[in-house]
Amino acid sequence: MTTTRELGLPAVADQPGLADAVEIWEVSPRDGLQAEPTLVAATTKVELIRRLAAAGAPVIEVGSFVRADRVPQMADSSEVFAQVKSLPARTPVLVPNVRGYELARAAGADDIAVFLSVTESFSRENLGASRERMEGAVVQVTERAKADGVRVRGYLSMVFGDPWEGEVAVGEVVRLAQAMRSWGIEDLSLGDTIGVATPGQVRASVRALAADGIPVASLALHMHDTYGMALANVYAGLEEGVRIFDAAAGGTGGCPFARSATGNLATDDLVWMLTGLGIRTGIDPDALHETSLWLADVLRKPITSRVAKALAY
Repeated sequence: MTTTRELGLPAVADQPGLADAVEIWEVSPRDGLQAEPTLVAATTKVELIRRLAAAGAPVIEVGSFVRADRVPQMADSSEVFAQVKSLPARTPVLVPNVRGYELARAAGADDIAVFLSVTESFSRENLGASRERMEGAVVQVTERAKADGVRVRGYLSMVFGDPWEGEVAVGEVVRLAQAMRSWGIEDLSLGDTIGVATPGQVRASVRALAADGIPVASLALHMHDTYGMALANVYAGLEEGVRIFDAAAGGTGGCPFARSATGNLATDDLVWMLTGLGIRTGIDPDALHETSLWLADVLRKPITSRVAKALAY
């Protein structure tokens, strides 16, 4: 078992023009674990989610109602959800289609996320379906969700680059984002699925969406740290007015369907930077740190969070 020393905190230096507080979507139980080769027992997933809630995570994405043969790590999402749905945190789940939505609703979910790829290649690699087919599925799910009073978030994958198609046109991101809003999806998370984004790209994308009438307050950033740019990209987003960021405890995960994608932005690193900027997250860094080290032991792999490594010995 990894041991830790007493947790330190960064010096605080407020930066003019940045938010006083942000919302962190903790995605390690879903986007983190689904990309890990180690299959984690449902009881362990429940323990992870409970630890994250106790640390103050306001939103924890707890599972995914997808095909078990495609993502075996998420096959027990119904069992997990049943044990965490009453925790003092939002517990959304990911659904790809109407069948997934029906399973999620049968489990009691009233907070979901849907997803689309900006590129055709990733859509086919990710779910074996064209963008057109996936868009039709999202429309169906969103219509059902709105009728049922279910909250819906939309993920856009491959916003900043695609390993098969290369550079992604900002105009295509705007088109798809507007389409999702027309279907009734107001909250959108912009995914740097393979971690190739730079701060300039983040600024350009957020500004293009804002110029087309999409409120920046409805946008989130989902950064991967393949090239070490995740925190720089978050800072660029902060300066543009983004107030919602996705991250995974310890930097777990990646994307099982995207070549070269490495871990998510570590929640530990994000909270450290935001704390140093005087920005509130509601998350206890000490409890988060202990959870990340515990999760690294569960997964039997070295922790990737720079902050967690710096604070451990």
